[in-house]
Amino acid sequence: HRYRVGTNYEALPVNKPVCPYANYHRDGAMRFDGNGGAGPNYEPNSFGGPVGDTRYNERPYAIGSEMGRFDHRAGNDDYNQAGALFRLMSKPQQQLLIANIVSAMRTVPREIQLRQIAHFLKADAAYGKGVAVGLGIESKELGKRAVAA
Repeated sequence: HRYRVGTNYEALPVNKPVCPYANYHRDGAMRFDGNGGAGPNYEPNSFGGPVGDTRYNERPYAIGSEMGRFDHRAGNDDYNQAGALFRLMSKPQQQLLIANIVSAMRTVPREIQLRQIAHFLKADAAYGKGVAVGLGIESKELGKRAVAA
């Protein structure tokens, strides 16, 4: 009767696992519980949400060469393309982009604002400084983040 119960059939008490099993599936049709509340269901996060447990990673094994998990962030250049796009924009377009970002980030906690501005600074100095100024963050508050960028 899954078609009748819906996608969240595993959350019904009769279908719920009794072992200390947890997944971070949320939302979907016919949700009837707290849906995880306001807590995040992603990792990494700054709000005490889930953290990956490396004890459950598969062990590498050979299939012609070695296979296993890898850090998909290592060796990536995540900033050149964003900076090039920002520099490609006209000044009014840059100002509009910065204004939109500032508007969206006003309610974000200050620590997260600082971390995000560090990313903008790595893409383009004017980009990061524009967002910082819009949020009322002085360069001394950016501290090491501005230097690292």
